Amino acid sequence: MGINASYTSFVAVGDSFTEGMSDLQPDGSYRGWADLLAARLAAREPGFRYANLAVRGKLIGQIAADQAPLAAAMRADVVTLVGGLNDTLRPKVDMGRVRGHLEEAVGLLAPSCTTLVLMRSPGRNGPVMERFRSRMEELFGFVEELASRHGALVVDLYGAPVLGDPRLWDVDRLHLTPEGHRRVAEAVWQTLGLPPEEDWRAALPPAERPGWGERRSRDLSFARQHLLPWIGRRLTGRSSGDGRPAKRPELLPYGEPAGERLS
Repeated sequence: MGINASYTSFVAVGDSFTEGMSDLQPDGSYRGWADLLAARLAAREPGFRYANLAVRGKLIGQIAADQAPLAAAMRADVVTLVGGLNDTLRPKVDMGRVRGHLEEAVGLLAPSCTTLVLMRSPGRNGPVMERFRSRMEELFGFVEELASRHGALVVDLYGAPVLGDPRLWDVDRLHLTPEGHRRVAEAVWQTLGLPPEEDWRAALPPAERPGWGERRSRDLSFARQHLLPWIGRRLTGRSSGDGRPAKRPELLPYGEPAGERLS
């Protein structure tokens, strides 16, 4: 579709990246790229409807089993599917199973919507990223192959150097800042064939590198507050999303609060 495309509904499927962490709002909720994209699409199309089924911490098998069937039943114009990265960050992962679950989800979603959008997710530069890079790139190979087979669009965030800049990542080093989410929304917008408003790939201005002491202090704070709890959840099989509902489980008019029609 081109710049005159009409998108009347959008369903987002995935994990914390699509839920919107760490784009924190004053009321304690998360916004994120999917909400930003929905707002822009709604401004173009009266009666636009939006659902966001994403839940933080979910693995691709859970996304395929729990979210994909719901999204497929909604028959939306646009569906975005981003998942599998949490699997690659586990101590042990069967990439064959990841591929199978991703195939299951794409096979269900592609025929149910007008436009399916997949992503090569961004990755923060640093030693942790390097440890898992080969798994991530294997996952992205699956994404490209499935997109080609099913006629889906691919947003290549991984191939944009600016999204590896640590300044676009929250202190937990796992989730994008509000500026990072804003750039992702623009990337998806352009991939949908809509008129660009900015160059989302543009590099940030040069920054002065912090001194050794400040870097070590940040590393220690990150380890205490984020890394050790994350490792603990991985080792015990727990997830930050356990028991948490989707942020917007129904395909409702954009201005209607999530859950308003729930009985």
